[in-house]
Amino acid sequence: MSGNADIYHEMIVEYSRHPSNYGKIENPDISYHDSNPLCGDSIDIFMKVQDNKVTDIKFQGRGCAICMSCTSVLTELVKGKAIDDVKKIQKDEILGELGLQNLQAVRIKCALLSLKVLKYGLYTYLAGKLKDANADALKAEASALY
Repeated sequence: MSGNADIYHEMIVEYSRHPSNYGKIENPDISYHDSNPLCGDSIDIFMKVQDNKVTDIKFQGRGCAICMSCTSVLTELVKGKAIDDVKKIQKDEILGELGLQNLQAVRIKCALLSLKVLKYGLYTYLAGKLKDANADALKAEASALY
């Protein structure tokens, strides 16, 4: 490897060994779990929300280096953001942070598991507040991530 590839490789290794925001939040406003049974990745995301802003986010789980590093990056991107901004986070934003834009199809589920968990948890939380048919559309968006 050379140049940016070395930097991205080092970032992935560092995040997988020392993930950001790893842990559990007691009494979270949002919590959600999902896993990828094909590779064994398993993620739980916990969030605190106040005044339509994510005030804290943590995760627990296990997974490959790509899964853990993407989850760490996602939690860094989300903390402190307004709910409307969190809803707009796309897969390319996370993949780009780690130089994974050209990731092989078999690994994309590893990279995006945390985004799926985050969006399902967020949309489930919002659906409880909506009380209308938009909740199904929000969950469909989360399901279409990959």
